[in-house]
Formats: sequence, C-alpha cells, structure tokens
Amino acid sequence: MEKRWLNGYPSGVPAEIDLNEFASIKDILQKSCARFARLPAYSNMGVTLRYRDIDRLSRDFAAFLQGLGLRKGDRVALMLPNILQYPVALFGVLRAGLVAVNANPLYTARELEHQLSDSGAVAIVIVENFAHTLEKVLDKTPVKTVVMTQIGDLFPWPKRLLVNFAVKRLKKLVPAWRIPGAIPFAGALKSGAGGALTEPPLGHDDLAFLQYTGGTTGVAKGAMLTHGNMVANLQQASAWIGPFTKQAEEVVITALPLYHIFSLTANCLTFMKAGGCNVLITNPRDLAGFVRELGKVRFTIITGVNTLFNALLNAPGFDRLDFSALKFSLGGGMAVQRAVAENWRKTTGAALIEAYGLTETSPAVCINPLDLKDYNGSIGLPISSTELSIRNDDNRELGIGQDQVGEICVRGPQVMRGYWNRPDETAKVMTPDGFLKTGDLGYMDERGYIRIVDRKKDMILVSGFNVYPNEIEDVVALHPGVLEVAAVGVPDERSGEAVKVVVVKKDPGLSAEALIEHCRQHLTGYKVPRRVEFRSELPKTNVGKILRRMLRDG
Repeated sequence: MEKRWLNGYPSGVPAEIDLNEFASIKDILQKSCARFARLPAYSNMGVTLRYRDIDRLSRDFAAFLQGLGLRKGDRVALMLPNILQYPVALFGVLRAGLVAVNANPLYTARELEHQLSDSGAVAIVIVENFAHTLEKVLDKTPVKTVVMTQIGDLFPWPKRLLVNFAVKRLKKLVPAWRIPGAIPFAGALKSGAGGALTEPPLGHDDLAFLQYTGGTTGVAKGAMLTHGNMVANLQQASAWIGPFTKQAEEVVITALPLYHIFSLTANCLTFMKAGGCNVLITNPRDLAGFVRELGKVRFTIITGVNTLFNALLNAPGFDRLDFSALKFSLGGGMAVQRAVAENWRKTTGAALIEAYGLTETSPAVCINPLDLKDYNGSIGLPISSTELSIRNDDNRELGIGQDQVGEICVRGPQVMRGYWNRPDETAKVMTPDGFLKTGDLGYMDERGYIRIVDRKKDMILVSGFNVYPNEIEDVVALHPGVLEVAAVGVPDERSGEAVKVVVVKKDPGLSAEALIEHCRQHLTGYKVPRRVEFRSELPKTNVGKILRRMLRDG
C-alpha cells in the first residue's frame, strides 16, 4: 500500500505517533493536571474549573465509586448534557478503573433500557431533568446505584441556588420523578473526599468506553474502545493540530454533546491533553444564548456539525462577534457543505475544516490540513499511523481516481476492539487483514485525499447522528394501523437528512399525524420521521425484501 497521503501532510505532522508515551487516559489526565494545575480546564455558564479542581473532584468521585464496591472493569453510565459534572464524573470513572458508558439524555425509556441492560451498567450518573425516563425502566436494568445531579450543582453559592431554582421552578424543565435511594452528586463527592482511592494500573488493553452506535446496521451496539484506542487517537489528533496550536493557550467552544464520540475525543480529551479550556455550551439550540456566550470569550477553536455552523451563520448578532483569535473550525459528524464553508470563512475569517471518523475508530480517521485555504469537498488525508484502503466487495484493493469507487476501509491503533458481546457483528465489519469496513463508499485521488460519494448501507445521518431504518421500522410497525413500513433518508435543509417512512395502511383511517405522535413516544427526537407517505404496496425483491433504494430514488 502506497501511503501517497503522507506527501500532503502539513509541516511538523509526523507519519507515525508514539503510542507508548502514555499508558492510559488516566495517565494523560494526571500529567495535565500536574502541569497545568492553575489553568482553566472546563467552563460553563461563566463558572470555571481549573485543572487542580478537576484533579481533586475526579479523585473524590473515583473514591466514592470504589467505596460502593465497584471493581475494575465495571460499567458506569453517564447521562449528562454539557455541564461541569461531566468531566468530573468521566475522569472519576476512568481513574477508578471503570468503564464509561455514555448515554444520550434525550433517550426514550425503551432506548435507555436497552443500553443499560446491554452494557450491564451497575451505576448511573444522571441530571434530574431526565430522571423521569430512568424511573420508568430502572427496575428492568442491572443498575444498583443512581447518582443524581442538577444543572448548577458545581456552581458556587448563590449561583448554584439561582440556576437550579430557575431550571426547576421557573422554566419547569424537570418533570416529576421518584427514585428512592438516589444519591446527590454533592453527597457522592463529599463521601469520596473522606475515602481512600486505590487507582488500579491501566494499560492499552484495558477497556475505557462502551460507546454505543448502530455500527453499520441494526440496533445500537457498544463499540469497545480501549485506553490504547483512545490514547492513540489523542496522539493522532495532537500531532495533527500541534503545528497550529499552542499548549496551555487554546480556548475551544464545545457545543456538540460530550456523550458523542466527536466532541468527547476532539474537545473534552484532546484539549485536556493540551492544557486548553473547554467552554461547555449546555443548550446550543438556544441560538441567542449561544451567541451571547460566544461574545464573552476569546475563543480560538470551535468544533461542530454542518447544521450547527449554518445555524450560527443565520443567528442574529453572530456576524458581529470578535473572531480575531479564531484559528480554525473543525466540522465532522456529517458532510460540510460548500456554501456553509465559504460563508463561514467570509464571516469569521477562519477556515471550516472537514474531518471524518466513526465511533468505531475513536473517532478520527481523516482530517484536512488545518492550513487549508479553500473548501475542497474532501474529508481530508488519513492521519498519522493510519492506513486507508478502498476495496471492492471481494475485499480487493482498488486503484486511484474517481472511477475506482469502493468501500472505505481503515486500519490503525484507534480501531475498536470490537462490539460488546457481539462477535457476530464484529466479524461483519472486520477484514481478515485487520481493516474496519466503514460502510462508506468513496475513492482516493492522486494526492491521497479521500472523497465520499455515498453510504453503502441504508444508514440515515440526521445532524451528525446515525439513524438506522430497522429501528424506525420496528417502532412504526408497533402501531396497530400499520401493515408494512420502510424507512429511508431524504434530503433536508436543516439536518442534512431527515427520516421518511413509507407505509401501507392496515387501518384506512390512519393519519400521518397519528403515526408521528406514536413515534415520538418511542424515539429520540432526531429519529422521529419528518415525512410520512402512504402507498398501496412497497417495492420488493423476489424473496420479499423491501427495496429501500427504490423508495429513496423516487
């Protein structure tokens, strides 16, 4: 395999990373907390935790978890938005030798039950805004300990009191819940502060995360990401941004949820390693509030998905912000559109750089050079210590050029160990020579840049989040008025793609509105169909398999 992409690397970016510099994420954290102790690490709503605060609080939380009797390898779920409690809880989990299971706070009860049960999580840290969902399924899961927090719990008094009162009483964002025995987050920290912590030795083979994804097909599966996988991707990301950033100086805007692998690695962990400050945006959908927060800090980097950048560009007051410190913006999770990239540069003066990755690769695979001047329509070059191969259905490597389209396959130290308890699904995505089949179709040009042309599978990408037709179809089929259903992705100006369902009625009186309301009861918001089409029959193969492709194509 000729690594032609190495010729396009920016000056100072190495071909290979030193994987053995750090043994684990815990190792990186402790070295950063010692080196950058007095510097700001994470900021939210004007309140900042310094690296020494993160060190102390995560140590206390780790001691609390060990005090519960949790042992190395036990799973702990984190169901939190972008608030200060997230890095404290995450690093506490990892320091105790436990495995973090990130859970979307917007999960429905059905989705949450599946993830908690499948992962075998024995504890969960959850913000009380979503406790009512957990209450519905708690007794059906292996979870024994619930740690409950409020948005402002790590804020100083009286801001803590005012924020929690406003969220609960004025904005009424906390539905009633009752979980006997739930432990307050502050109480957990207090308990841990008085307890001993025995930090177990951790190495590259130890599991760090069960990061749930649909993989390339089917229901959500836990990608097993080891400390070695994550250390590798942090080294790779650090090598790529190193020539363009300065240690202990960067301020990164973190608006994408930290439970998503992109934000988790690119923001929370990469800039922790570099001694930077993550400015956590709890509710980026409040664009007016988001713009106000941006106006309060001299930020140097911002990450996001195409729809987020587009929303900001159209938000009143954004174009009047001070962008003089902005070095670059990184777009991932979905394709960056040319119009958005060009408008972004015109407005901010900084390039919107497209990157590509997957949950299964921790996530970074390709990134465009950060000194790129103009939008190029590419997902970039394979990063350090990464091999990329374009292959046909017979696993044969293809050549170079637009006429050599095949499946993008990746090999490198950031590729997951496999899917949790699903060796069958793991076997489907791994080649005999150790490459991960991404499910994306693309080609490599003569300079080594990778271009995606389509997705091999039927996955739908809504604002950077994977939506899988099988799950949507299962939910729609539960409605007694439905005879047959197929789910497909259709273009959408706001979210890139939206879910459309094509339905054959069993009940002639079934309406699109009733079907959508049914879906809202069982699916997270971004998975709910935006469009419903009724037909008398669905196109099928001779063995009865529904042809989704024909529905997408018209």
